[in-house]
Amino acid sequence: MAGKKREIQLQAVINNQSMWDEMLQNKGLTVIDVYQAWCGPCKAMQTLFRKLKNELNEDEILHFAVAEADNIVTLQPFRDKCEPIFLFSVNGKIVAKINGANAPLVNKKIVDLVNEERKIAAGEMVRPQYNEILLADSDTENAGEASSENLEQLYSIAIIKPEAVVTGKTVEIKRKIINAGFVIEAEAKRVLTEEQVRDFYSRIADQPDFEDFVPLMTNGISYILVISQGNKQDPPWKETVPNPESELEPSENQHEMVTPTVMEKWDSLQDYIERQHLSEFCDIEENMANVNKVIDIFFPDFKSITSIKLERIMALLRPDLFKKKKEDVLNIIQDEGFKILMQRQIVLSEEEAQTLCKEYKNEDYFENLIENMTSGPSLALVLLRDNGLQHWKKLIGPNTLEEAKECLPESLCVQFAMESLPINQLYGSVSLEAAEREIQYFFPPQNTLGLIKPHVTQEQREEIIDLIKEAGFEITQMKEVLLTEDQADKIYFKIKKRDFYKDVLEVLSELETTDGSYRPR
Repeated sequence: MAGKKREIQLQAVINNQSMWDEMLQNKGLTVIDVYQAWCGPCKAMQTLFRKLKNELNEDEILHFAVAEADNIVTLQPFRDKCEPIFLFSVNGKIVAKINGANAPLVNKKIVDLVNEERKIAAGEMVRPQYNEILLADSDTENAGEASSENLEQLYSIAIIKPEAVVTGKTVEIKRKIINAGFVIEAEAKRVLTEEQVRDFYSRIADQPDFEDFVPLMTNGISYILVISQGNKQDPPWKETVPNPESELEPSENQHEMVTPTVMEKWDSLQDYIERQHLSEFCDIEENMANVNKVIDIFFPDFKSITSIKLERIMALLRPDLFKKKKEDVLNIIQDEGFKILMQRQIVLSEEEAQTLCKEYKNEDYFENLIENMTSGPSLALVLLRDNGLQHWKKLIGPNTLEEAKECLPESLCVQFAMESLPINQLYGSVSLEAAEREIQYFFPPQNTLGLIKPHVTQEQREEIIDLIKEAGFEITQMKEVLLTEDQADKIYFKIKKRDFYKDVLEVLSELETTDGSYRPR
């Protein structure tokens, strides 16, 4: 209870229009955390706000507030938004807006505005003519310094070179980018033209070896990635040793789960790539003008679809719900427009359960919860939907049954409440960045060997490769080989002792002749 009082003292609670209008009468700077009733204010920023208030507020020039968008007419454009939004009011005028819990950017904006207010009060400067942020359309990029700062940091371009693609490093590079907290927003596979290479790399055109570099970049497929910084506040998964008993009925072909190592959060993708010694395989562009140029060429629809893009999240049915109501929940998920991309039953280890249930750590029932979460299989799902993260959060409701009954009684939390524990029986990723890490963890990429047999014609081979790509598989390496019997034995070990295996060997040992017929090798 004491903690809640401290929170109220730090941030004034604004939950109706009259309180909003009264708050705008504050002198100095007011930082407003705009939130939805179903998810609450951004707790991740409160430590920063408390620190700034202690350091900067000796003259009562800095104020903090939380404003519930659901009950304030002025904040109507921010309703049904899951991303944290921070507004900055100076003497009743909203002068800046920052989307997302970007602590360094919020900190800089507060310090800059407080310093301005002090200089104005001391007569050292005239009050600037701020561009007031209009709240009528929160989805557009508003004028104002904070908005432009956000844009400058929004996207980077990574080009994975043909050599790295051929040698199978693409998956490793993408995984490291994700594990470092960045988000791959879009990707394309292209053979770059000479004109494109000279344009994109014009900054190094005067280097002696540039003419040798150009053909290296045009002799095969490159991967072009659009990358955003993601949310610095998301806690990473710890690297753990997989528990072989946590797999439910593994098949004989199932690979051991590989847990990605999560690095510290980096501000610069370029710095991170260099530190990981990946610069020779992957080039980074962070200049906004050049980034926009690449996006316009390779992703012409990117800017128009980012506000309504499909989002991939991870969801989880806890053991009791999975056991008793699995089909009912899956039917609702599909009725709500989600596509189930992958699903997997898994018995969580104790460490995995503690990571997924960290928000309940201080509750009396935490030990019982961990015991429950490890008692049987849970169902992990990868879901896809337009605006999927926000819709899933609203669909399942708050973390606890008590809060759900009060704020969102129609949520799945209330509908599928279990007597065993007073919590939401469904879990969902807290952010898109966390979703990508969780999906990597619970659904790690696997490598599969495919073999096209010798009697297939060149035309059929191309058709097969096209079908593989259309099915969503990525061909990381490909080579033509004449299989020895020993190599065939290793590939076909399951049927090696079957009577027809000698016929398989004969087919594999055939070579095409110049007239299109086949002869034994």
